[in-house]
Amino acid sequence: MAATNPDPGTSIEPKLDQLRARLRDLDSVLVCYSGGVDSAFVLAVAHQELGPRAVGMTAVSPSLAPSEKEEAASIARLIGADHRLVESHEIDDPSYVANNPDRCFHCKSELYRIAVYKQREWGIAAIVNGTNVDDLGDYRPGLDAAREAGVLSPLVELGFTKADVRAGASAVGLPIWDKPAAACLSSRIPYGTSVTRERLARIGGFEADLRTLGFRQVRVRFHDDLARIELDLADLTRAAGTEMRAEIVAAGKRHGFRYVTLDLGGYRTGSHNEVLVGRALRVVS
Repeated sequence: MAATNPDPGTSIEPKLDQLRARLRDLDSVLVCYSGGVDSAFVLAVAHQELGPRAVGMTAVSPSLAPSEKEEAASIARLIGADHRLVESHEIDDPSYVANNPDRCFHCKSELYRIAVYKQREWGIAAIVNGTNVDDLGDYRPGLDAAREAGVLSPLVELGFTKADVRAGASAVGLPIWDKPAAACLSSRIPYGTSVTRERLARIGGFEADLRTLGFRQVRVRFHDDLARIELDLADLTRAAGTEMRAEIVAAGKRHGFRYVTLDLGGYRTGSHNEVLVGRALRVVS
């Protein structure tokens, strides 16, 4: 389901002006740019204000779905911004692969280590990300990695909510203003189940097939031989129809899942965090 179009009666311009001023004050920025709406919005405004002194950096690793990499490049071209791809190697870090609840800290630490190195190499004054205030509510150890690396979060500084980001992205002409959230593929694997290239490829491939079938908001949660699919609640009825159900099951089996199940709770961010209060799913080493 697409996000509701921003209310034209609610002006985002005052906050946009504050963001523009903040980015100008920084003089030059490296934007940690995933291709999601938050970082794309920051990159778009930074490019408008700083031109070639704003660089979008996308870290490429097995946890980034190929479609996300392609869309990030496409949107950067639309913005007209300098966009640079770098290789990220968190998959070689045993602490990341172990997939404990602090996995995101190790992933983001690798991202920001690269960003700091590139900041110096490219002669850029500051590193910024697309974190907004709504991101502060869930368990997100990656925020600690950002603080430790000295990465700035201008959207948090200025009080941008996710709704504000979407309104701002629409105001500056970004066609992905209503893009669904897109966390890295490793977030689909339960804590304690190791992250591997093969598992990430299975998850990414199945999600790509589900989008081909017309589902926009998709998560394939990995449970060994079982894939637990989260969709928008509005899509559950269509997914459960006889013909569509058969196509979904066939797609899951193509990607190595013996069982395919539909989560009746629907899509929600951070659903694997629901086990952090003492409950646990079966661990697959």
